[in-house]
Amino acid sequence: MAPTTRRTWSWTFNLPPEELWPVLADTNRFNEAMGLPPYALEETPQPNGTVLRRGKGKAAGFTLEWEEKPYEWIAGRHFRQARVFTKGPFRRFGPVFDLESDGKGGSRVSYALEYEPLTLMGRLFGARLAEQAGAAVEKRILEAVSFARGERPTFFELPPPELPPGAAERAGAMAGEIDRSPYGNGLGARLAALVQTGMATDLAPLKPKRLGRDLGVPQRAAVEACLAGVRAGLLTMKWDLLCTNCRGAKASAAALGELPRGAHCPSCNIDYDRDFEKNVELSFAPAPAVRPILAGGFCLSGPMATPHVAVQLLLAAGERRDVAVDLPPGSYRLRTLHPGAFVDVEHDGTSPFPGVRVTASGVEASAPGAFVNDAGFEVAALIEDRTWTREALTAPEVISLQVFRDLFAAATLRPGDEAGVSQVALLFSDLQGSTALYERVGDSVAYNMVREHFALLAGIVRDHDGAVVKTIGDAVMASFGDPAQAVRAALAMQKAIADHDLVLKLGVHAGPSVVVTLNDRLDYFGSTVNMAARLQGQSTGGDIVLSGTVADDPAVQSLLSSVPKREESVTLKGFTAPVGFVRLTPSGLRPPPP
Repeated sequence: MAPTTRRTWSWTFNLPPEELWPVLADTNRFNEAMGLPPYALEETPQPNGTVLRRGKGKAAGFTLEWEEKPYEWIAGRHFRQARVFTKGPFRRFGPVFDLESDGKGGSRVSYALEYEPLTLMGRLFGARLAEQAGAAVEKRILEAVSFARGERPTFFELPPPELPPGAAERAGAMAGEIDRSPYGNGLGARLAALVQTGMATDLAPLKPKRLGRDLGVPQRAAVEACLAGVRAGLLTMKWDLLCTNCRGAKASAAALGELPRGAHCPSCNIDYDRDFEKNVELSFAPAPAVRPILAGGFCLSGPMATPHVAVQLLLAAGERRDVAVDLPPGSYRLRTLHPGAFVDVEHDGTSPFPGVRVTASGVEASAPGAFVNDAGFEVAALIEDRTWTREALTAPEVISLQVFRDLFAAATLRPGDEAGVSQVALLFSDLQGSTALYERVGDSVAYNMVREHFALLAGIVRDHDGAVVKTIGDAVMASFGDPAQAVRAALAMQKAIADHDLVLKLGVHAGPSVVVTLNDRLDYFGSTVNMAARLQGQSTGGDIVLSGTVADDPAVQSLLSSVPKREESVTLKGFTAPVGFVRLTPSGLRPPPP
């Protein structure tokens, strides 16, 4: 067996490690830039619960077959990965990356390739092949650092992708259609350019929250533009059921009503359930007629593929490794890559972070920094942040946006299906004295006034990241993901309606609810809905009635510091105990700045 050879490149850059890690550890993006093809793995569960991952592909003219070992990394400092080949020039081949502060505000970066020849070609030309690969990586590292410095607009200098005939013309027409939509937000041309020239890494999937950050526009504007892009034919959309471990999309559906209640993740070897609030995500991709993207990823398990994992180490049976773990305060979990017992840790940021001892049944906390494998077989041990990803556009967020209800009103759950959300803020409005209004100004004028009031309220709801769920007579029911936004909207409504010779009654409540399909539309059901409606009934007109839950929200309290208010209590129909609420009184109501 030939010895393992290591070739190392080193650099010093004038950026700190925390700014370099996100760009230099993005192995999926790097592999695409290197011209490597996307690939898939055959994942086979093993009797001990682990998963054997085998891959096939071509690179540099060689046909390759290999076992893919899990990546190892310590976030912000180090990663390495090895493939064990059964076909190709090398038996083992993989990168080793290290990043550390230089003590002067910059960073020292080391990138190494470790390889062990398998064939005569590998023995004769291994050094040259590794040198060529390393030189290509160096070129991309320098480009990525230049991007991190703000010296270039894109990560890498890449040739334009091949597009189908007529794609540019179609994309241009679709961009115009997006901009003509009330939800395009002037982003049609930028979205079309991204679809035609962007890296596949950024487009499959296309995540609108990240898009908003990259384009420097508000999150809602990016979400609206993506949904308008679907209507125009530039994009497709799908609902993903994310694995609760690796957070990858292991089941997907084109329609919300087609999404299963659970799925199996072959990568983690676990079954998991659908949590409508947490692991149902809406994502987008280019329409194939404009930009077809091959299935598979360019790197399936790198550090940035699962950024919630802070540490992941591959330990041989009986191995002990001591690693300095320095993590900020937060909620963490110690577990293995395969199913088993886990340990949750609440870390205060000052006490030493516990290590991980792996047994045949799972993990136990061990001495700080000690990673020990007593399971009797090779295993990956990890520390993950339990906070759910904020980059996912979850189902409750989507259905609480006006754009979704306007453009995709037919989106429903399956008959008999329902989904729970832990919190939604609901606003109910009604016009005071609408019957008298019709008598005073006549049916035609009153009808137009009521229609204008609906349009006014709908615009305010949209501006505050909410959605009109339905109208009932002269009343409006609107939903918001954030109670503070619901209160901002209510304040803005009372200010705006005063100029329309109308008097508005408003009630706001927040709490858990059930999402159902009612009259072929997504709707909310439960006691939170009933409470919000009852509170609106307590409004005397020109005021706003807030439930105690909403009024006690810290973000709401900061909004109301200068708004006149008083606390009251009343017995409401359908509720046994008296209900306390806060009435915002008419005088001095002014919406605070967003």
